[in-house]
Amino acid sequence: MDDKNDGLASAEAQAGLPGDPVLFKVLTEISIISNLADREFERLMPGGLTLAQFGVLNHLLRLGVQQTIGEIASAMQVAQPSMSSTVKKLTDKNYVDLIPDTEDRRVKRVKVTPTGRAARDRAVKAVAPGLAALKDGTPGADWGAMLGELTRLRILIDSVR
Repeated sequence: MDDKNDGLASAEAQAGLPGDPVLFKVLTEISIISNLADREFERLMPGGLTLAQFGVLNHLLRLGVQQTIGEIASAMQVAQPSMSSTVKKLTDKNYVDLIPDTEDRRVKRVKVTPTGRAARDRAVKAVAPGLAALKDGTPGADWGAMLGELTRLRILIDSVR
């Protein structure tokens, strides 16, 4: 191991203080990783797409749903006025359409357009080199196993909010 990697196990790199519960340290690491990844992802976003806008597109496409602004705001843990602003910007870019609800036409649902799907896909492609570097830098990592554990953790945390 080189000098650069020797510091990875140092006290400065630890996600917590001595005696902190390991689960607390794991969640701290996840938070730090999320922050670092978000900043890099935002830097690479194509076409003026913001992280919040990408998040809405990705959320709706990953679940395969159309949701109200309130439902999206709740899922993303932001205030409804903030989500209204984000959806307005996505509408202006033709990335989403507001369509009447089938049961109550007064209610509007957010639907991703083909242009919005393409923007989301371009964003994912833009980060591909960074993902490849992460994979190369962690040759022993079992990404599938990590994904399974993190998904279970997310579902559990989401169920108690």
